[in-house]
Amino acid sequence: MKQRFRLTRSTDIQRVRRVGKFYAHPLVVLVTAPKPQTVVRIGVIGGSRIGNAVQRNRAKRQIRACLDQTLPHLKPGWDLLILARRPITQGNYSEIQAALNSLFQKAGLLVEESQG
Repeated sequence: MKQRFRLTRSTDIQRVRRVGKFYAHPLVVLVTAPKPQTVVRIGVIGGSRIGNAVQRNRAKRQIRACLDQTLPHLKPGWDLLILARRPITQGNYSEIQAALNSLFQKAGLLVEESQG
């Protein structure tokens, strides 16, 4: 995921957590907050509950890899936080991708593709 799509400042992350809407899945939690920009910014957080640094970083890399394919299909104007949960260490790429897609659908963030 490119740097311009990342949510990195702690003030932005705190704002999303404070005013955002939460959507939960056993592997990840999605927090959404509207932003009047034309780009989607995403922050990926793996807390110490996930495991040691190796497991946390692996989980975050897997999430970012899944986001690379989903990012072009997201509606613009949102700040998103993805919080990894402990079971993500046993999940594989396809399970994480399915979890993220279901959360994006629940939140209504996927762009409707016109047929024809």
